[in-house]
Amino acid sequence: MIFHKNEVVLHFKCKHTVKKVDRFLLKSFIGPLILTFFIVLIILLLQFLWMYVDELAGKGLDLMTVTELLYHFALTFVPTALPLGILLASLMTFGNMGEFSELSALKSSGISLQRIMRPLVILISFVAIISFFFSNNVLPYSTDKARTLLWDIRRKKPDINVQAGTFYNGVPDFSIKITTKDPVTNRMYNLIIYDHRERRGNYSVILADSGYMKSTKDETGLIMTLFNGHGYTEMEEKNVSPSLRKYPSRIDDFKEQTIVIPLTGFDLQRSEEGLFKSNAAMLNISQLTFTIDSLYRKHNEKIDKEFKDFKNVKLYTVRNPHVQGSKPIEQTASPENTKKQIKFDTKKLYDSLTIGEKSEVLTRAVESLKEGTSIIFEKNESTRYEIRAIRRFEVEWNKKLTLSFACIVFFLIGAPLGAIIRKGGLGTPAVISIFFFVIYYVISITGQKLVEDDVVGTFAGMWAASYILLPIGIFLTYKATTDSVILNIETYLIFFKKIGEKIYRIFINGSGKNNSTD
Repeated sequence: MIFHKNEVVLHFKCKHTVKKVDRFLLKSFIGPLILTFFIVLIILLLQFLWMYVDELAGKGLDLMTVTELLYHFALTFVPTALPLGILLASLMTFGNMGEFSELSALKSSGISLQRIMRPLVILISFVAIISFFFSNNVLPYSTDKARTLLWDIRRKKPDINVQAGTFYNGVPDFSIKITTKDPVTNRMYNLIIYDHRERRGNYSVILADSGYMKSTKDETGLIMTLFNGHGYTEMEEKNVSPSLRKYPSRIDDFKEQTIVIPLTGFDLQRSEEGLFKSNAAMLNISQLTFTIDSLYRKHNEKIDKEFKDFKNVKLYTVRNPHVQGSKPIEQTASPENTKKQIKFDTKKLYDSLTIGEKSEVLTRAVESLKEGTSIIFEKNESTRYEIRAIRRFEVEWNKKLTLSFACIVFFLIGAPLGAIIRKGGLGTPAVISIFFFVIYYVISITGQKLVEDDVVGTFAGMWAASYILLPIGIFLTYKATTDSVILNIETYLIFFKKIGEKIYRIFINGSGKNNSTD
């Protein structure tokens, strides 16, 4: 094949121009992607803080502990934030290009929308692969660290903060109430302290005019210094009948008294790593595969054992009423014996029994029915629990793939949608992104719930959001390629305007005919 010199030069220029377009698209996309990713990540962290603020507040956590907790939870939110960030970034990028007529200029130069999207598709595919490796390797570790630290924080008791007017029970074995508290000196007035250390109820109470409370330097004890008060203690009477009790008591007056109370649980005690290692979210793909296979094998062995046990169940036939002194025949529940039992004429046998025997047979039948129903119910619940456990591991196995694939699905929705609506910025793209993400989230949660309840298959439930939204992305790509006005508001206004005009003409013509007839 022979190329003309001008054709070769033109081909080189076009190829060079396309490379410039690719670099331009990558630069235009990566910036919004990083921005939107961190915005979504911060929103998810704020949602986490909103959910657990009651468990974190008042614990006296230092900055390093809070930072570590937020860091590990931020890593757990990365697979969720990344698809939404891609959706929002693709909408912004192609919306800006459509708003400033850059897409129109590229299309007019002979570059199709699919060719424009190609470098970003390659980039998103690479991001999806990284997201999978992140979910498989980093996510289990960060989830384990985050949940372990949150568990330790939950076990930590809140700092001592006695409020005026209410009883404070945060100090072990003590109940404290104060009337007022000086915010500058932290001096408390009119203290009432109930001592429950001997577990005998309100046997000891201290009333003090004022006092201070402070922790020791190592925070292992609480020092209470009380001024101008009285202590009332009921003495314990041993081996005395209730009618002869005299209820002796002791009253102690003091000008200053110091009480040292040991504190336990007020410091953050860190648990060892691997506290939740058996949880499905802490395992990678290979570990999940091994665990699922082991659970299925144990479940099948249990089912086989139950069927074998059923074959060894003993059946008792009703004695032959025509033979005196005959006893019930003991047989095993083999298929042949079961068929033989069915051939009995139960009504004839029952009618031949005496009234006492009938009553005994009915009582045994009811008891056997209740016992059998109870056994079946227990085995059914046990089997359901085992299947739910298997489904939870299968859900986590599929999650590592669906979240990565969601990056591609959301890009195929966001890029053509941005080219159609031709609106950049964070306004319209954010609303549309939230709309599609809510749809994806609702379908995913519903599918996951159905899978865990063993209503639908694992693949059908966990991949439902992907195979529902993927055709929408392909359809939007086709509409954007053909310059469709599917989301142009003016198109719908013109359409409804034409319908209104037709209805108006029909109404006018109809009223005119009625007038002429009259």
